[in-house]
Amino acid sequence: MLQNWLKDLVERHAFGVCQYLGEKMRIAPADVRKYFIYASFIAMGSPLILYLMVAFWVNVRRYIRRGRSVLWE
Repeated sequence: MLQNWLKDLVERHAFGVCQYLGEKMRIAPADVRKYFIYASFIAMGSPLILYLMVAFWVNVRRYIRRGRSVLWE
């Protein structure tokens, strides 16, 4: 119960990068998360830079879309 609650909380309030990439590549977001975790251990954290860049891009896109919908309504 607590584990599911914590997982849902993290997934809702995280950047949404794994969800975004999973939808674009048509694979499960859990598999994308595993890739980032394993690649971070192997490459000593360098995939985190990619993760943060994608997180920035996803948030910018959300901000732009939200701004457009307000302007055009």
